[in-house]
Amino acid sequence: MNILAAEAPSGHEAVSLCGSSFCTINYQTLISSAIAIVITIVFGLWVAAKVKSDRPNKVQLLFELFLDYVRNLVGDTVSREGTDFIVPLAATIGFYILVANWLDFLPLTNPIEPAASDVNQTAAMGILVFLASQVYSVRVLGLRGFLRKFTKPFEMPLVVRIVFIPLNLIEELVKPVTLSLRLFGNIFAGVVMVFLLGQLYGAGAAALSHVFFGVFGVLLLIVWKFFDVFFVGTIQAFIFMLLTVIYFGQAREGLEEDEHHGAAHSQPKAA
Repeated sequence: MNILAAEAPSGHEAVSLCGSSFCTINYQTLISSAIAIVITIVFGLWVAAKVKSDRPNKVQLLFELFLDYVRNLVGDTVSREGTDFIVPLAATIGFYILVANWLDFLPLTNPIEPAASDVNQTAAMGILVFLASQVYSVRVLGLRGFLRKFTKPFEMPLVVRIVFIPLNLIEELVKPVTLSLRLFGNIFAGVVMVFLLGQLYGAGAAALSHVFFGVFGVLLLIVWKFFDVFFVGTIQAFIFMLLTVIYFGQAREGLEEDEHHGAAHSQPKAA
């Protein structure tokens, strides 16, 4: 957390590996992500090693409450059956984002920056969720049902539904964009606010005004960091996880209509 940063934050620095823009890496993102990933994995393994059925500890109870909530959320939004991989995916993504956001409270300087303040990081997670939901949709609906999903609303005639195909395609393709930009915008805004509050250190030419603005800036910075990291960061991790589950629920759209249509055709006609 560099309070006296000379330049406004503009994103994570990219390093070219071959002298071309096609092979660059954002090393700050890689370092921050690696730290968050290691903490997530180590914490998960530690909780698994401490699991006791007779006398669970407080951390185990907290983690089980979290998993039960995600399991119920998936059950109510997606389905109670055939969603074994959605629960760990949503829970892992949500917990990882929470850890990555909370790391920003530590007084770490470059190259440790919030991973979600890089749009490449959030875009990668958004694309991952998008691709996983599309694969799930094909597996549940079949190829024909998957393609039919883009002709909704299903209650309208087919001629009218064809007009909605471009709109449904745009609605589907924009999901990873909104998912990634929502998380990136909120976390990057917090980084910008830290920079702006840090500039209060240099406000005022006189020594008295400099001390006043400096102390006032530190107090504002502490309050903001608590709010930004532990409230905004937690809310954004929850929203990303919630939208992940919702997108998987939307991937099943048309399943009930297909089942009803198939049941109607399977019934024997009256003599």
